[in-house]
Amino acid sequence: MSKAQSTSNSDVKAKEGAFHADVIPGFLFVTGIENSDPTIQNGRVRVDEMEKCGHYRSWQIDFELVRDMGIQFLRYGVPLHRAWLGPDRYDWGFADAAFARLKEEGIVPIVDLCHFGMPDWLGNFQNPDFPEQFGRYASAFALRYPWLQLYTPVNEIYICARFSALYGWWNEQLHSDAAFVTALKHLVKANILAMRAILQHRPDAIFIQSESSEYFHAEQPAAIGHAEKLNARRFLSLDLNYGRRVDSEMYEYLLDNGMTRDEYHFFLENHLKHHCIMGTDYYVANEHRVTAGGDICASGEIFGYSTITNMYYGRYQLPVMHTETNIAEGPRGDEAVTWLWKEWANVLRVRNAGVPILGFTWYSLTDQVDWDSALRTDRGNVNPLGLYDLDRNIRAVGRAYRELIANWREVLPTQSVCLRIPIEMPAGSGDAWRSARRSRKGGNEATAAPSNT
Repeated sequence: MSKAQSTSNSDVKAKEGAFHADVIPGFLFVTGIENSDPTIQNGRVRVDEMEKCGHYRSWQIDFELVRDMGIQFLRYGVPLHRAWLGPDRYDWGFADAAFARLKEEGIVPIVDLCHFGMPDWLGNFQNPDFPEQFGRYASAFALRYPWLQLYTPVNEIYICARFSALYGWWNEQLHSDAAFVTALKHLVKANILAMRAILQHRPDAIFIQSESSEYFHAEQPAAIGHAEKLNARRFLSLDLNYGRRVDSEMYEYLLDNGMTRDEYHFFLENHLKHHCIMGTDYYVANEHRVTAGGDICASGEIFGYSTITNMYYGRYQLPVMHTETNIAEGPRGDEAVTWLWKEWANVLRVRNAGVPILGFTWYSLTDQVDWDSALRTDRGNVNPLGLYDLDRNIRAVGRAYRELIANWREVLPTQSVCLRIPIEMPAGSGDAWRSARRSRKGGNEATAAPSNT
C-alpha cells in the first residue's frame, strides 16, 4: 500500500486546519527522522540511518507524513558527514531543500547537528580539534538558517561517549575509562561551543538536550558499590553541560582519567543552563542490573520513565521534555501501541506531580535499520520501531499516536501547569528579532553563509 493510500481522504480533510504555522502550542507532540551516522569496522563503514531508512529518496513524503500525523515539531538533523566537508567548507544543498520544505509545511525543526558520528576528515571523538571546529560549523549553520530556533547540538552525549570509547562499538572503538572521559569532555565542550555560536546569530535560541535517562539496579548487596558508581557516572554529561559540580567520586574519576582542573572549571564557568530544556530519552533497555563483579545486563522496565525523570529533574531543576522512545511492533501487533500509552501515562504522571514537562516524542517517524545490534553490524535488518514502515505505510502505533495527539492537543495547553515555551513559529520567520537586531545595529545585518565556502 502506498503512502497516499495509507491515509484516507476523510482523514486528511479532518486534519486540515488542525494546526496553523503561526499558532504557538502549549505542549509539543514530536517525532523524528533517525539520522545516526557513526562509523564501525575501524572507520571503514559509515552507518548512515538516513540512507538506510530511505529518507534521502523520500524526504518530501516523510514531511507530508509528519503533517498527516498532526505533528508540528520534528527532531531533524543534517547528515553531518555529508554537509561538513572540511574546515569552513560546507555543502548545504540537501539542507537548503529540506529546511525550506519544512518551513513551507509549517513544521518546526528541533535541529540535531551531531548524532553519534563526525566527518571522516576529523577522525573520531578523541580528536581535541573537534569542539572548536564544531563550534564554527554550528555558527555557519545558524547564520545560514536564521529562522531556526530549537536545537539539539550534540545528541545523547553520554551514550555516544560510552558506545564509542568505553564499549568499543563505534567510531574510535576504544575500551577504557580514559578514552571515555576524553570523548565525554570533547562532546560536552563541542555542545557548549555550538550553543554559544548559535546564540550569536539567534539570541532567543532554545536548546533541547536529548540525553538517555538511565538507572542501574544492584543485583545483590555486593553489587551496591558498583551500581552507585554507575548511577553517578550516568549524570556526567549533563553535570558538565549544565555547570553542576560533580560528586566527589566522579571528580576523582575524571581527573584520574585525563581531565585537567582547567578543563573541569571550563564547564563550571561556561554553561548555558538558562537557555536549556532537559530532554530525557527512555527505552525499555534504559534500566540495568549490576552484578557483584560489576557486570551489567538488561533489567527491563522496573522504575519506568516517571520515576527516573523525577530523579533527573530533582538534580537539575530544568523544564523537561520526553525526547525519545519506541519499542518494536511484535507478533501480536499491539506491543508498540501498549508501550506508547504506557509512556504517555508516565508523562502525565510527571506533569501532574508538578514537573514542567513540555513535550513528548515517538522516535522515529519510520522504521529503523540495524538498531537490534546497536548499529554494530551492517546487515540491513529492519527494526519495526516507527510510526510508519519503510514503504511509508502507517503502523498501528502511528494510528494510535495520531489519535492521542488529536485527543490531547486542546486539553494540555489550557490545563497544564507547564511553562509555555517562547517559540516563534515558522510564519514569523524570525522577523521580530531580526527587526530589533537591525535597529540595534543601525540597519546592518549579517548575510547568509555561502553554499560552499
